[in-house]
Amino acid sequence: SQADCYVSLWLPTATCEKSRTKTVRNSNNPVWNETFYFRIQSQVKNVLELTVYDEDFATPDDHLLCALFDIAKLPIERTVLLCFKPSAKAKEELEVEFKLEAASGPHEAIATNGVLVCRELCCLEVEVAEKMQQKSSKKELSLTVKGSFEGTQDITLGPDGVASPSGPTKFHYIKYAEPTLDVMLPKKRHYHPWTCKYSTETGSPVVMLNSLPMGRKMTIAEEKRFDLNVRAQSCNCSCHQDLDMRFGFDLCSEEMSFLGKRKRYVASALKNVFHLQQDLLDHEVPVVAIITTGGGLKSMTGLYGSLMGLKKLNLLDCVTYISGLSGTTWTMANLYRDAYWSQKDLDSHIGEAQKQATKCKMGCFSMDRMKYYNKQLCQRKEEGYRTSFIDLWGLMIEYLLNDGKDPHKLSEQQEALCDGQNPLPIYVSVSVRDNYSTNDFKEWVEFTPYEVGLLKYGVFVRTEHFGSEFFMGRLLKKLPESRICYLQGMWSSIFSVNLLQIWGLSHSSEDFWKRWTQDRIEEVDEDPVLPTRPHELRTRMYTPPGPLSSALRGALTDRFSVAQHHNFLKGYQLHNNYLENEHFCRWKDTVLDSRPNKLMQNTDHLGMIDAGFFINTSSPPLLRPQREVDVIIYLSYTTGSHTSSLDKACKYYSEQKIPFPKISLTDEDKKNLKECYLFQDSDLPGCPIVIFLPLVNDTFREYKAPGVKRCCSEMEGGQLDLTSRCSPYCMFSVRYTDENYRRLLNLSEYNILNNSQMIMQALQIAMQRRRQNMC
Repeated sequence: SQADCYVSLWLPTATCEKSRTKTVRNSNNPVWNETFYFRIQSQVKNVLELTVYDEDFATPDDHLLCALFDIAKLPIERTVLLCFKPSAKAKEELEVEFKLEAASGPHEAIATNGVLVCRELCCLEVEVAEKMQQKSSKKELSLTVKGSFEGTQDITLGPDGVASPSGPTKFHYIKYAEPTLDVMLPKKRHYHPWTCKYSTETGSPVVMLNSLPMGRKMTIAEEKRFDLNVRAQSCNCSCHQDLDMRFGFDLCSEEMSFLGKRKRYVASALKNVFHLQQDLLDHEVPVVAIITTGGGLKSMTGLYGSLMGLKKLNLLDCVTYISGLSGTTWTMANLYRDAYWSQKDLDSHIGEAQKQATKCKMGCFSMDRMKYYNKQLCQRKEEGYRTSFIDLWGLMIEYLLNDGKDPHKLSEQQEALCDGQNPLPIYVSVSVRDNYSTNDFKEWVEFTPYEVGLLKYGVFVRTEHFGSEFFMGRLLKKLPESRICYLQGMWSSIFSVNLLQIWGLSHSSEDFWKRWTQDRIEEVDEDPVLPTRPHELRTRMYTPPGPLSSALRGALTDRFSVAQHHNFLKGYQLHNNYLENEHFCRWKDTVLDSRPNKLMQNTDHLGMIDAGFFINTSSPPLLRPQREVDVIIYLSYTTGSHTSSLDKACKYYSEQKIPFPKISLTDEDKKNLKECYLFQDSDLPGCPIVIFLPLVNDTFREYKAPGVKRCCSEMEGGQLDLTSRCSPYCMFSVRYTDENYRRLLNLSEYNILNNSQMIMQALQIAMQRRRQNMC
């Protein structure tokens, strides 16, 4: 039989609704001759998706062809006829005529950082003016502005003449996205005397919002009992200052102020450690950062020991940043409750951590605790958050690390930075998408006491606003800031794994599964081939997965649970030349980066997981060039291969063209790791020096302190099983004995103290580089 074809057109940057042609029935050579108009913003990346379907009444319509065409390829004021073919040999083709014309009217006020574009926003206020009280029954109006932040809202007209909710109902929408207000009025009953029956009808007026005069109240529906009035107002967004979030790739003003204060601590510490005759000038002060790997309770304990070692060497004040993920965030969150923790002895903090690490954890599942979990999750849901199992896990972590409820919030850690007295903490996570593996889609997210942001897009919200609802850079619904335990549940979630990652852990390659989990996209040339224009994307043909492939893909990529937070990117669109932006390219590593419609298909929530599910390292935020990190102290506490995460990080940064030294370890080194390695590449501009300190038990077996050998009775204190399956320090261990805790703490401290010369060597090299760069 012949096909019943129609064409679907989708240009999400111009309108939120898909358009389609009529269906041409029983024809293998259909002709539509229909014209569609779209108003586009030329500074936005506009990709038109043209999809040909074979209509079917009994089953889903068959997909025949899908072309992704970048409007930037079109010359202005010229008519162009193009043919799209799935492949050079294919017989099927779609002919489309295009004409790009300059739009009349005022220019749209936009704000952009070169990657994202904030479009001009309007606010529509809808009010019900009652003329007379209703009878006993209630009436409901349904109002919809598709593509708006609010979507659909209902107004109830009570019998007492009061509308609920009281006050105007507001919609926030993009001004030039062909917005409409769809109104579903209350049903009316009509009596027909000839049939002695009633019939009901519903009025559904549709208002083109761009036809409304700005700032003036207009009546759009007049009913017997009420009038429906609307007023459209423009929301100013012509500059970054008009937005409720930070829009750019520079460091925030609070961090810049902190760095100025921290330099005084670092310069003084370096002068004392190296016995310098003169004070260091600001440009001579190196930026030293600690990065960590995850590993549950082991990494939490290990970080305490490493910091204790740096404190004893008087090197802790030389550190400007500490970044963490997974278990090391537990240490950081606990320390930063104390505004001056690094200026004090750490014994009290370590003693409290030991108490929590060694206590019985069975109370975590008591009936009283379960009631507490339920109460807290219900409260969180009432506040406006979308709860998941990760929130429950966060409450369990709260019990594991504290004696009672932990009221602390991330933004409160600003107090520990007010004088530059402590290093700046950075917590790391990755954002993921449903139906995509972590290797195929992940975007780095950093959390500091000042702000939370996605590195790739250069967009940051204040930490106290993270979780609130934004649209086009505007804070439209403020939620209470989350307690830090909920963030810890996300930063250290062991429940976000999927089958594909489990397969990757047990096999060296995922190539077999990629054909099931990746979209089929092929670049093609349109006919005739258009002259190359700036910033254009190649035309692509998309083949959707079949039922079997979709089912298998879902099974392989589905995660047990993911932390869900309101998407603060909602509404944004991509700039026309976003793919050439150096900041975006630095972190461009997903399969959707060249598919702007998919990349910015803003879901209501961002899914976030433990960064350890991609690369077990907290280093990405510290490799932002704006932070100018000179020395990285790389503390590895992983329960697996120490070199594996380092090798993966090195490979990743090489692919992203991010300066990072090459890791040169022999097979013998990898088999029998030493306590410390120094890696540098002086020929690569901007490349930090890396001091790699894996948590291994090497000379600690025979030495209880640097240069102090163990006697026979002390040898047992140097025996630690860090790697076997039966190790007390395995990933899923949540309780240590006092002896095991102290041994692990002593080992991590010893490895720092025993390699102080190499750490100081790296600092000296960094200071020399700083001086040379200024000459």
